[in-house]
Amino acid sequence: MPVLCQKISMLDSSGVVFLQLGAMAALALYVAANLGANDVANSMGTSVGSKALTLQQAIIVAGILEFSGAVLFGQGVSETLATGVVNAQVFAAQPQVFLIGMVSVLIACGIWLQIATSRGLPVSSSHAVVGAIAGFSCVAAGINAVDWRTIGTISLTWLATPVASGALAALFYSGVKYWILDRPDPLFQLREWIPWLSAAMLSVFGIIVLPSVVDVALVQTGAIAAAHDRFGWNLPIHDIVIGIGSIGAIGLTLNSWKKLESVENEKDRGEKAEGISTKSSPTPKLGHSLIEQQMARFQVLSACFVAFSHGSNDVGNAVAPLAAIAYIRRTGSFPSEDFSVPLWILVVGGAGIVIGLAIWGKNVIATVGEKIIELQPSGGFCAELATATTVLLASRCGLPVSTSHALVGAVVGVGLIKAWKTVRWETLLSIGSAWVVTIPIAAGLGAIIFSIAQSLGQF
Repeated sequence: MPVLCQKISMLDSSGVVFLQLGAMAALALYVAANLGANDVANSMGTSVGSKALTLQQAIIVAGILEFSGAVLFGQGVSETLATGVVNAQVFAAQPQVFLIGMVSVLIACGIWLQIATSRGLPVSSSHAVVGAIAGFSCVAAGINAVDWRTIGTISLTWLATPVASGALAALFYSGVKYWILDRPDPLFQLREWIPWLSAAMLSVFGIIVLPSVVDVALVQTGAIAAAHDRFGWNLPIHDIVIGIGSIGAIGLTLNSWKKLESVENEKDRGEKAEGISTKSSPTPKLGHSLIEQQMARFQVLSACFVAFSHGSNDVGNAVAPLAAIAYIRRTGSFPSEDFSVPLWILVVGGAGIVIGLAIWGKNVIATVGEKIIELQPSGGFCAELATATTVLLASRCGLPVSTSHALVGAVVGVGLIKAWKTVRWETLLSIGSAWVVTIPIAAGLGAIIFSIAQSLGQF
């Protein structure tokens, strides 16, 4: 009987732990859904605004790539947010307090992101998570509980992100404008530049992302080891990455040339039928220019890179607290240096982003795509490529930068080169105000919810 009672007690205990983790996973899913609804406009808003993609196409494409980026590339940022913001020595002796704090972070972020999304405010989820962690930590163990050096580093990235992304976008758009758009025959110039544009896009994707993808697909599955054992091939990862990128660039170039040729032939037939001869305008109107139709193809690809980078970077905002909670429940100790985020938690975060995108994302996509600046596909391509480059580099370094900051900075960079008067500064002011208030509001919510949770725990 005592043995039976002990087994029943163990089963009950396991069931309670499972239910608790399930509840926390549902809460993280809710936070990720709000994150997807609010932040997904960063990846697809400009493509919808420039008519390169329809709203339904944007939701489908973004959903697939956001989930892929979250699962394959989201671990580094998740670990930084889970353990790097607080002073580990302060919470090492009281991991259960840290667990309650992470639950408070999830609730605080979910509430604020829900409020912001309902009001159409594109806030930074990175701000919300870091602010909430700092808020509960100060209440739990004093001001020294927060690793202010890490907070300072992350804050500097928030300031540097729009500047860096804007500078890159301005550089990209200056090149496209000078070498293609402002030339007498932009279609001919585009034909000359297609290989370089293809190489630029696939270099960003290949150098930063493909090594991790190849590692997951070929190294961890044992495919490379099997090829070595069977054929004696020694295939370094960087050679595989270069090969895949080269094949992709060549394929994209040939396909783009083919499409461009068909457009030119159709244009010539139309001119012969009308008995006129025209030149392509160097500054074509949105949606009516042959050159912009071709650039729209590159914008769609650059939007895909931004979607992948957004999933890889921002999934950490939703699942980092859950990963810390699961670790403490499993080990009973504060997350150590060998802390890693399980795959199932990344899947939860990726699924939540997709769910939020599908349910609530359309309004924010339309807002961001039209209210910052009126973009043509050429400008949207440069803005998205700059955003993808900035965010993916930050993600590879484990820095939770804001995709919102990167995209807004990139759009402003394009606007300054194109015509600075076209930038809607009042929209930027409202977005900036939302960024500023997010940290104190999230910190306050985190502190209040943690205090309530602690008080309830004493009864």
